[in-house]
Formats: sequence, C-alpha cells, structure tokens
Amino acid sequence: MATFISVPLKKSSEVDLVKPLSKFVTATYPAGEEQAEHLRAVEELSRLRKSAVGRPLDKHESSLELLLRYYDQLCAVEAKFPFSEVRLCLTFTWKDAFDKGSLFGGSVKLGQSGAFGHIKDTVLSALNREPTVDISPETAGTLSQVMLAQAQEVFCIKATSDKMKDAIIAKLANQAADFYGDAFKQCQYKENLPKEVLPVLAAKHCMLQATAELHQGTVANQKKRFGEEIARLQHATELVKTVGSRYDEYVNVKDLSDRIGRALTAAKKDNDFIYHDRVPELKDLEHIGKASLVKATPIQTPLSQKFTDLFEKMVPMAVQQSLTMSSQRRGDMVSRLVGSLRESTNLCNGVLASLNLPAALEDLSGDSVPPSILEKSRAVASQGGLQSVETLIRELPELMQRNREILDESLKMLDDEEATDTELRAKFSQRWSRTPSADLYKPLRAEGGKFRSTLDMAAQADQTVRERYNIHCEMIRLLCRPENELSDSIPSANPMKTLQGSEVVNVLRALLAQLDEMKREREALEMEIKAVTFDLTASFLTALAQDGIINDEAMISGAIDSHYGASSERVQQSLRTQEELLSKVQVSSTAHQEFSALKQSSGEADEREELLKKLAAAHDSYTEISSNLKEGTKFYNDLTEILLRFQNKCSDIVFARKTERDELLKELQQSIAREPSAPSFNVPAYQTANTPNPAPGAASVPTPAPRTAKPAPPARPPPPNLSAPAANANAPAGPAPPTSGNPPPVAPAAASQAQGPPYPTYQGYPG
Repeated sequence: MATFISVPLKKSSEVDLVKPLSKFVTATYPAGEEQAEHLRAVEELSRLRKSAVGRPLDKHESSLELLLRYYDQLCAVEAKFPFSEVRLCLTFTWKDAFDKGSLFGGSVKLGQSGAFGHIKDTVLSALNREPTVDISPETAGTLSQVMLAQAQEVFCIKATSDKMKDAIIAKLANQAADFYGDAFKQCQYKENLPKEVLPVLAAKHCMLQATAELHQGTVANQKKRFGEEIARLQHATELVKTVGSRYDEYVNVKDLSDRIGRALTAAKKDNDFIYHDRVPELKDLEHIGKASLVKATPIQTPLSQKFTDLFEKMVPMAVQQSLTMSSQRRGDMVSRLVGSLRESTNLCNGVLASLNLPAALEDLSGDSVPPSILEKSRAVASQGGLQSVETLIRELPELMQRNREILDESLKMLDDEEATDTELRAKFSQRWSRTPSADLYKPLRAEGGKFRSTLDMAAQADQTVRERYNIHCEMIRLLCRPENELSDSIPSANPMKTLQGSEVVNVLRALLAQLDEMKREREALEMEIKAVTFDLTASFLTALAQDGIINDEAMISGAIDSHYGASSERVQQSLRTQEELLSKVQVSSTAHQEFSALKQSSGEADEREELLKKLAAAHDSYTEISSNLKEGTKFYNDLTEILLRFQNKCSDIVFARKTERDELLKELQQSIAREPSAPSFNVPAYQTANTPNPAPGAASVPTPAPRTAKPAPPARPPPPNLSAPAANANAPAGPAPPTSGNPPPVAPAAASQAQGPPYPTYQGYPG
C-alpha cells in the first residue's frame, strides 16, 4: 500500500517582479539607505521566485524548503505592497497541474492536509477570474479528502511498523478505509482528474478494509473467538482478491494477500482440528471501531522554520495607510493653526493701514518719508520687487498647463483601453470573462476627477491673485523706487509739531507696540507649530499585531491633541489679544478720534495721508501676493510629482490589462479553433457503400469525409456498491466506500471475469 496519489506542481510563466515593485519603492520611500535596502529585497524576491517556480525541482526536502520559503515570503509581502488591479497590478499565469504528467509519485514525507482546503476557502476568493480546473472549489475539496485519507493511512502504516496493538491498527485502518470511500464518492464524477485516481481510491478502500479485518481477526483470536477470526479473514480474502483481479496494474496487493492467506489457513486448521468453533455470518459480527488521527488543519505561516522576511523593515500597507492619514491630519492641523495666525495678522494690518498707522504717528513733520514706509520699501526691494512677482505670475499658467496635460494623457490611456475592452466584450459576449474596464477604472477615474477639480480651484485662486496684483501694482512699483524718488512722489503737508509729545500719540504708540510684540510672538509660535513631529509607526504596528486592525482615527486624534493642544490654545489666546488691542485702537479708546481731530486742526493733509495708506496697503498686499505665488508654484510642482505617479499607475494597469487581454484572446482563439465547425449530420448511403476497386490506371477520386462534431468523452466507470454484493453471481463485485458500519461480504471475482471492466460495478449508485 505504499503507492500514494500526489498532485503535480503547477507551472507558471516568467513574471517581472523587479520593475513594478521597484517603481513602488522609489515612489513611496525617499532616496537613502532605507530605499536601497528595499530595492535589494525586491531583487532577492525575484531570484527566490525563479529558483522556486522557474526551474524543475528535485524530489528532495531542500526543494520543499525552497517552495515553503517562497510561499512564506509571498504571504509576508502581500501586506506590504498595495497589490490590486488598480494600484500595483502583477499578472501571474499558472497552468493546469493536470494537463500533463502522472499523479503517482514516491512516498509522502510531509503532508499539509489543509493546503487544498486553504485553496478552496481562501485563495479562490481572491481570484477575479474563473480558476483553472485543478484548483476549482470542487477539485480542491476532492483533493483535500484524498490527502486526508492518505494521511490516515500513514498513521496506520506507522502503527503497524511500531507493532502497536492489533485493536488500534484495526481502528486506524477502518477509518482510513472510510476516508478513501468518501474520496471515491467525490472523485467519481470529476472528469478533469486522471483516470488512475478512481481505481487507486477503490483499491485503497478495499485494502484498508481488508487490513482492518486482518487485525480485528487477531483480536478475536486473542479473545478465543476463533469462528469470528475465520469470518473476518474470509472477508479480507474476498476484498484482496477483488483488488488483485481488477486493480493489480495500479497497486501491489500481493504482500497483504499472502499475509491474509497464511493467517486464514492457520486459523482454519486450528479450528478444524482443535476448537470446532462456529463461523458466524459477516452481518452478525460487531462493527470495527474507528480512530481518526488526522484533520484538515488551517495553513499558518510561516511554514518554513528557516524563513526570514526580506522586507522585514518595510511596514505593512495598513500601517502605511494609517501613517499617510496621520501625516495628512498633522498637515491639516498645522495649516489650520498657521492659517488662523496669518489671516488674523492680515486683518490687523488692513485695519491699521486704513487708519494710516503707524505712518500717521511717524509723519508729524509732514515733509519726509515715514520710517515705517521706508522699512516697507526696503522689505519689498529685498524680496525681488515687482520683477519677482511678475515672473512668478507668468510661470503659473505654464505649470498649470503641464499638470493638465499629464492628467489628460493619463485619462486618455484609460479611455483607449476601456474602449478596446468594450469592443471585445461586445464581440465575445459571455466568453470575455474578465472584470470590465469600466468597473475596474472607477477608482482611478474618481481620483482623476479630484485632480481635475483641484486644478480648476487652483485656476480660480490664481485669477484672484492676479486681480489683487493689478489693483496694487502701481503702489508696489512706487515702493520699489529709491528713497529720494519715493520722497518726491509723496505730497508735503503742514507740519504737525504740536502733536509731538501729546498724550494721544503716546497712547497710540503704546497700542501699536503691543501689536508689534504680538506679531513677533506669532512668528515664533508659527515656527514652533511647524517643528512639531510625532511618529505613530510603533503604535500602529502594536495595534495591528494585537487586534488585527488599526483604529487610526482615535489614535491619530489622540496624538494630535497631545502634541498640538497647547499650541492651539496659544493661537486662540493670540487672536483674543489682537481683538482687544484693535478694539482699543478703533472703538474703546478715544485716542484715535482725538488724534484725527488734532490732525485736522493742524491743517489739510488728506492727499498725503491717502497715499501713505495706499503704500502701506501695497506692502501688505505684496507680501501676501508673493507668498501666495510661491505657495502656488510649490503646489504645482508637488502636484506634478503626484500626477506623474498617477500616470505611472494608469500606465501600469493599462499594460497589465493589455497583457491579460492578449492572453485571453489567445485562449479564446484556441478554444474557437477546437470547436466543431458544424453539427454532425447523416452521411449519404452511397458515400459509405462498398465500391469496386478502380480499374488499373484509372484516376482515383477520394470520397470527401463528412465534418463531424467533437466526439463525446468516454463515460466514467460505474460507481461501486457499498452495501451488498452484486445480484448477478457471475458478475464481478468489489467493495466501495461504505455509508456506515462494515459492508457485508463480497463474493470473489470468478477467474473468467478477470478481463471485465477496469472499475467495479457496485450497487447503490447510479451507473
């Protein structure tokens, strides 16, 4: 019984792992040692796959170890790369394992009984196309039962070798026979399995049942039940005779048959001369017990004891996604806090400019340029002046157009491939059995739609900046002039020396000093907010390991509150301080009203004051416009990188879809070529009638052969009867999987029936 059924290794086509995985690594990780290490791991993974599936393997444990390592690495790497049809698409082509080769191999040294259950329950759910027949749910379930039976048989062989008690061996063998019977039931209608499977399973069922009867007969002998011993040995003899007459080309039953024959001869001799015990009917015997020592265990990785993850330092995709969300939430918080400070500062500057402060306090002489205006002029000149802003304004449309072109080209690739897929789907209908491109590209199109909306909003923001620039460009140009030209451009006014040292001026100067201090504090606070960093990698990894999921929303919110809570409160306090100070300047204090009255009493200076207000406002607008343009330039450059990655993603999936399309077209063409060209029809009688041989030298006109349909496959052998011997005593009968208990005796096959059908005809199953 040393012959075992094995499943041939599936053969795969070569797959380029290096290019797509390396592209993901370089796009995800910044240049440096970490990126270089991941790229080396990608190369090693490619070499491991070529060693495991790219060449023939010897039947040695080292080959098994190589396969286990590769499987473990695939399981480990699956969580660290975004493998999907949309993001990182790799096409693996596997051939049907039963296309070629025999199912028979050497003795099984290691059995993973749960492997086919794992394929049936886990692997198939991840496929987006019909699986090959060898791993279909039905075939996987059948092979799982076959492996279970063989594993039980191994325990039976081991118990026999270890000379364990006969009662134990009988129970192990009886259970193995039941498992083989169940496997036979599942296999008898599987056309895809090789023809050797059914006879081996039927033979193993009979042989294991005979083994159980042999050892249970020994138990009966030990209990002085000599008639029962003979009855069981006779039944075992009938079973092995059936195997020998029908399945001798598939299994070797001689050793077992000889053991049973010797035992039966000795038992009969002793009973005839000594004990004279009555031999009972088989149906009156007690059922042999069963002992199952095997079950289909779940596949748990790593399978290899020597496994080391090549990508050990790369965090899983779930952690990467949570880290991305954490970075986005942190960026949003920083933008919100800094934006609140800057918006409030701009509001403060606008209010002061409308009041011509602090220039009005500095312009008491009425004929020189106020120091604050000179400082603003120097600040504008140091930032590049008008030329810098105009250069940035000219570059924005070019950056915008470049991004639009990348986006349009990316979406056009999807459009072209989708149009081809739709055309082929209409042509081949149900045969075009792959995910429609229209459905597959929905996430990409949604992402592209967001990019287009972002560009549209950016274009509107650019237009707003240009309009603001047009309003203030003349005053900005005036600020950029040398001090003497700037002084000449500002109208003179009557001196207001009477305001020097007045209480009104002192109050306003004190308030403005507090506002200046507040602005300096805000600059320091903004730098502190931008400098805050936190890394949740360890926390995310711990949560994933302990719970299997990451509650990133709660964890990120907690981290943000912890790191930015104090800064957020300081921002709110700064906003309240500004509101109080501006209220004192505008409303609560009468200082500004008294100051305005004093200025009016000192003479008319409206024209000069209005120009100074415009210059102050121009400076503030220049600072804001320049900042907006620089941020816009950075935004477009960053978006270009993002859109290039999006373009690569579209290119990769379109290339993968084209490869898949070509393979599917090839399969369809081969399938169509194998189909009959026309249905079968009756051949005219005159074409099949015997015709005289043509005269010597006469031309021979061949009769055209009719076109016929593809012949039907040969019928499967009739299934075995598990419950009763054949009704026709002349017909061969053999055992098959029992539904429960022990089967009744089976009549031995007559010698004249040795050339009967290759599989036994059993009652109880449809033939």
